[in-house]
Amino acid sequence: MAEFDIAIIGAGIAGASLAAECGGHARVLLLEAEDIPGYHTTGRSAAFWEECYGGPEIVPLTLASGPYLRDHGFLSPRGALYIAREDGIAALDTFMEKFGDTGATIHRIGRAAMLEKVPGLRESWIDAVWEPLCSDIDVAGLHQHYLTLAKRLGVDLHCRARISRAERRDGAWQIASEDGRGWTATTLVNAAGAWADELAQLAGARPLGIQPLRRTICQLETDPQPLADQPLVLDIAGQFYFKPEAGRVWLSPHDEELSPPCDAAPEELAVAEAIDRFEHVVDWQVRRVERKWAGLRSFAPDRLPVYGADPHCEGLFWFAGQGGYGIQTAPAAAKLAAQLLLGLDRDDFTSGLDASLYSPARFG
Repeated sequence: MAEFDIAIIGAGIAGASLAAECGGHARVLLLEAEDIPGYHTTGRSAAFWEECYGGPEIVPLTLASGPYLRDHGFLSPRGALYIAREDGIAALDTFMEKFGDTGATIHRIGRAAMLEKVPGLRESWIDAVWEPLCSDIDVAGLHQHYLTLAKRLGVDLHCRARISRAERRDGAWQIASEDGRGWTATTLVNAAGAWADELAQLAGARPLGIQPLRRTICQLETDPQPLADQPLVLDIAGQFYFKPEAGRVWLSPHDEELSPPCDAAPEELAVAEAIDRFEHVVDWQVRRVERKWAGLRSFAPDRLPVYGADPHCEGLFWFAGQGGYGIQTAPAAAKLAAQLLLGLDRDDFTSGLDASLYSPARFG
């Protein structure tokens, strides 16, 4: 059985980024259950780098990740517009108060400025918060960047390696896959996404209540086509978001449906609800739904990510529960987790992050 210092379970954006950060410091094993890394949530994301997404506690991770994503060419300017009708004005006020001191760049704009950014906006939408720095993320490029870096640093990646056994014996983990392969590692990292609690139980640890929630997205052909530079548009009440994508519209009803860990599929009702809401926002005609898909976004009970050593299970490290912001926070999250995992000093990249916010010890 091959021996490693660290075995990371899950090769999506979480596992790949952490493997790349640890690869130069330790012998790292990266195990992926599917045929290819990133098959589930990472490969289905309509990701954007949006400073306020996830709440004030996530903003430091997002802002710390921005320079890395920008400097490596993974961000394309988009802008984001949180829009409201009359009954949503108070929610916009609350939004400004909530994020005003976080370092995010946001300001209020009125109906005239909204129309300049989103032609065809229906009359009932009268006020908005504008976030000019919001950007699209090249998700596939970022994921491949980390996988390539990990390989260059000697990380050993194995796909089709669904874990059937993880037992702690004599200070090391004995790990076996369903097809009979085996490895040993000093530390086991739970980066299993929607399967994080299942992996914890398999390893003899207490699950943390990380729950997968299904998110639906569809691609629409519309008349008129959206302009390439139109912003990401989000409902301040959390009922939809949409953005241009290669002459089409990517639209979500912002759904969060409880789901078991699985190969998620879109529900027809969610797609219908999304289109109905979209038609109440702009006067564009929806010609057809060209495709639709769904992914699972996994949240801890307090909706903050979980980074750190399990306080009750020796040798188990959590890197999970990253919700819908795991891609936009990947550089800072992976750097912070690697420093915690390897016992490295904090640096300028992570000095502004409070690791205790994300520790699994917060669950008692």
